[in-house]
Amino acid sequence: MNQMLTLALSKGRIFDETLPLLEAAGIHVTEDPEKSRKLILPTSDPQLRVVIVRASDVPTYVQYGAADFGVAGKDVLLEHGGEGLYQPVDLQIAKCRMSVAVHSGFDYASAVHQGARLRVATKYVQVAREHFAAKGVHVDLIKLYGSMELGPLVGLSDAIVDLVSTGSTLRANNLVEVEHIMEISSRLVVNQAALKLKREKLQPIIDAFAKASLREK
Repeated sequence: MNQMLTLALSKGRIFDETLPLLEAAGIHVTEDPEKSRKLILPTSDPQLRVVIVRASDVPTYVQYGAADFGVAGKDVLLEHGGEGLYQPVDLQIAKCRMSVAVHSGFDYASAVHQGARLRVATKYVQVAREHFAAKGVHVDLIKLYGSMELGPLVGLSDAIVDLVSTGSTLRANNLVEVEHIMEISSRLVVNQAALKLKREKLQPIIDAFAKASLREK
């Protein structure tokens, strides 16, 4: 049986912070995705390759078996729904938080009350909808894919729901964090069929990731 494994990763922080976990499993990625134009990267293990995909596409590649496993942020998994995915390990990497932010001159406390209506710009529609529904606040959700911070500055929205790491981008654009929704980190996601059919090869890598992620805590 073909035991070739495919790992789906996105460029940037998740890729960089997954490398030490792979190294804990004795695996090295042999090309840098920032310097290579290749979308499929070889590793030091001839039976493992890495595919570089957009962060929001990682769960889809794993769900449909185009990748056997991948690393995706909790934010992406909440929007995707996680159908058909086994999520064995919170890797404790790429940490940030999901927050509500508004223009510094906006009176958020007065605007958010039972029965109120707000315009909210976000990429995370599911999370935003559930957060405001729990408060009894009606929201007009405006889905954006680019810089959320622009929304309140040009009058597109009253608030944004977005990931915040240091908060420096918010401050630079005269926005303030007014509510913390949840902590975000990245998870290992595994195709359920691959876990059965390729367990001999896959399980030791999952175990190495889990052990290394405990050291991250």
